[in-house]
This record gives sequence, C-alpha cells and structure tokens, in this order.
Amino acid sequence: MKATNWRVGIRLPAYASGAVQMPGGASDILNYAERVEEAGFDSIWVIDHPLVAPALYATSWFDPIDLLAAVSARTSTVRLGTAILVVPLWNPVLLAKRIATLDYLAGGRFILGVGPGWFEPEFQAVDVPKRERGSRTDESLQLMEHLWTEESVTFSGRHFQVEDVTIEPRLPRRPPVWVAGGSLTRAAGTGDAPRITPSVLSRIVHHEGWIARSGGSDMEDVTRDWNEITDASAREGRDAPVFAHAQFVHIVDSTDRDAVLDEQLAAFRKVMGPTRAVEDLRASYLFGTIDEILDRIARLRDVGLEYLIVNPVLPDLQQLNLVQKHILDSAA
Repeated sequence: MKATNWRVGIRLPAYASGAVQMPGGASDILNYAERVEEAGFDSIWVIDHPLVAPALYATSWFDPIDLLAAVSARTSTVRLGTAILVVPLWNPVLLAKRIATLDYLAGGRFILGVGPGWFEPEFQAVDVPKRERGSRTDESLQLMEHLWTEESVTFSGRHFQVEDVTIEPRLPRRPPVWVAGGSLTRAAGTGDAPRITPSVLSRIVHHEGWIARSGGSDMEDVTRDWNEITDASAREGRDAPVFAHAQFVHIVDSTDRDAVLDEQLAAFRKVMGPTRAVEDLRASYLFGTIDEILDRIARLRDVGLEYLIVNPVLPDLQQLNLVQKHILDSAA
C-alpha cells in the first residue's frame, strides 16, 4: 500500500578520503548541512565506515558521532541520524555516553540507525570477532537503553558486563532505533525465496524503524521483506516499524538516456571505485533519467516506503538542488 505521507532526508556526502572530499573542508560540510535544513529536508544522516572497503567504496567517511555533533551546532530543526552505525565495532558504554551527549546537544533530534556491519578488516582493526557481530549488536542495544535512562546500571551479558555504572547526561527516553537488514540470498540448492534471519527480524520488529539496504530496490525482495516484518509485528502485537530506505543518487537534468547513464557512472566511480560491475551499480542505486528515478521511488512507495534517505554521490550544491527540485518537492 502506498504511503500517503512520506519524508525525505539527506545523507551527507562527507567523505574523509579519496577524490570526492569537499574542497573547503569542514566549512563546506557544515555549510552544506545548513543548506539541507534551509531547503526543507526532514533530516541529515551520516555513514559509519572507519576504513576504506576497496571492493565497494574508494573512500571512507568521517566519524559519524563527531560529525553530527558539529552539524547539530549549525542546525536547529532537522533530525540527525546514522544510516547506519556499525554497533559491534564500538564499546557500548562509551558509545552510549557519546550518543547521550549528541542527543542532548541536538535537543533530542537524534535517530540511531544501526546495523551489524560486514567488512572483516574493520572488525579485525578493533579486535572484535566478526562472527559475534549480531549478538554484540543486540547486547549493546540492550545495555545502552539501560545506560541512557537509568542510574546505577548493572548488566551481565555474554559480551559485556558492567556493575553500578551511571552515565550522564541521562535522557528522558532512548533515541529511536532504526534497524538495517533484510534477506540476502536464496537458500542454497532449494530454490526457496530468501528470508530474513530470525535474529535480524526480531531486532527490526522490536525497534522503531527498518532501513532497507541500498541494494534492496528489487520490488520482489522489498515486498517479501516488508511483508515478513509487518506479519511479525502483528504477531507480536506491535505497530510495524517505519519503513525507510537509504539510496545513493546522481541526478542528470537531461532526457538523453545514454548521456545520463555515462555521467552517472563517472560520478559513482569516484566514490565506489573501479572494481564493481556496471550492472551491479545500476541495479543497486538510483540510476537513469529523472523519470526513471522517480518511477523507482514510486514503486518503493507502492510497497510501503515512508522515509527516503537520499545520498547525493558528489558533494556539490547543484546536486542537492536537483534532489530538492525533483525528489523532495514530489513528496510535498
């Protein structure tokens, strides 16, 4: 069912390395964030990738919490979120403290988008076994919820144990948590349609939002995942989470499709690097003419999309203006 009311946020093209850094550095990033708020977007988001993953990206991103803290001082109304924060890479006590500080400074505007991560070298760099990523994510979220809202927390889990720990500032409520995840592959040799693993499904259903992955634009996959989530929510007697979707885009204001695709590929190569197949990039992200991009978004809305997080690939204000003109204004 199409979401009649839906919102659009911007994920900042704030790259910490590579050929796509903003030329003016920090001032350009913060000026860009101010422009997002002035344009009327609902929210500003950031990515958590401490290392370059050459198979997918040719860049890394700035620390997400520090960047949002700076953005919070230059904005006043837009919500601020992570899409997504790789929770198992962080110590939950220190992360809870940093998030509480950010949410306090931002006046309660923070949304915690989370995921378990996937890039092995990031786990190796912080001495966390990748095989524990799911259980560490769930345990960290449980512990942080106590730390944000309670005094003198004692917690004994598989990965984390604390005794009589209090962090400040304590929050009047925990930030809303939006969970990334979905089905990935078909069961080997069975031909069965892929399903969301039970642990991920439970994580989604028990929090406020679901962020469908950028590659999750296939209508069959998205529909099946969303049906699983809404059915599981109903069984639990819970409202379905907010259905969100994060997507990279480069808009070309032309109807010459071949020229549009060529320009888009060149823009994506600057961020994604040279290794990914053209077919993979075009299947995963918002490629094509403006009409094709809007049609793809409309089909996601038909499935139930409520919240679109758009990441302009290149960090220039002209791209932001085009996203405002063609995507944000269509949400009005």
